[in-house]
Amino acid sequence: MKPTILFGGTNRERLVAVASAQAVSAALPDADLWFWGPDGQVQAADHAALAAHQRPFELDFKAGGEVIGSIEDALDRAKAEGRVLVLSLHGGPAENGELAALCEARGVAFTGSGAAASRLAFDKAATKAKLAELGVSVPSQVSVESAAEGLALHGKLVAKPIAEGSSYGLIFVSTAADLAALAEAAAREAYLVEPFVTGAEATCGVLEEGDHLVALPPVEIVPADGAFDYASKYLASGTQEICPARFGDEVNAAIQEAALKAHRAVGASGYSRADFIVTETGVVFLEINTLPGLTKASLYPKALAAYGVSFVDFLHGQIALAEARAAETQ
Repeated sequence: MKPTILFGGTNRERLVAVASAQAVSAALPDADLWFWGPDGQVQAADHAALAAHQRPFELDFKAGGEVIGSIEDALDRAKAEGRVLVLSLHGGPAENGELAALCEARGVAFTGSGAAASRLAFDKAATKAKLAELGVSVPSQVSVESAAEGLALHGKLVAKPIAEGSSYGLIFVSTAADLAALAEAAAREAYLVEPFVTGAEATCGVLEEGDHLVALPPVEIVPADGAFDYASKYLASGTQEICPARFGDEVNAAIQEAALKAHRAVGASGYSRADFIVTETGVVFLEINTLPGLTKASLYPKALAAYGVSFVDFLHGQIALAEARAAETQ
């Protein structure tokens, strides 16, 4: 099957997706490039133009190749031409199960998780409830309507869109002005509000290798300004991402066990990355990403390197898994 990197997307995480595609494209120079633009149209793109695109986390990419059409048109063509889609996409339809469902309906091979797993994992509240049932520690929940009472009780809250990633829309609530900002944001989209959990930030990738799952070495995150938001992730130079994490063997093992539980609980495929807070009393699960970032600055590639798997080998392994999964459904 012909590897084809599908990147970009129609949601606001498309900037990160383009940065991921730069890394994936460099590792797979013989793959075709299809850019899913913010206007919904898919166009062919050039490796050199993608590599030359500057400030991808801030500026939109423009593809200049053949117009393929809508995403449905692109998937129909992928099926007809025997392509396997390497998804360099994050958030929105790419990660909430919509794209996976379109691929599955057509029998198109694609990397990452299937539609059902993607839908569950993208809903932070539903995933948290699922993990709590399995005995994994998760933050309690505060409704948007009772945020003022929650702030008075807990002293600080953290609020994030239920269906977003890359720390877009993250709000730390500690003042009346923050409550007003939360109310305004929640009027536009659904928000998850939790008590702020004090501790060190960590993340842990899971990799599907053949017929078994591996938890990668955890990454310890020390944000440049104390908050691991979009700017701290992708624009700040002072953020430290330490892999393997320095928490000690027992804590690292607990993080890895919880990451494996999260991956299995949502039914993820191929790979995933779960985020945690390490507190004085244990590891607290925050969320799981079924299409985590693959940029040069991203956490998952750092963990792969620490585990001893090259980025190229990782991508070829994901392509093989996608092809095998598609063959099983024929």
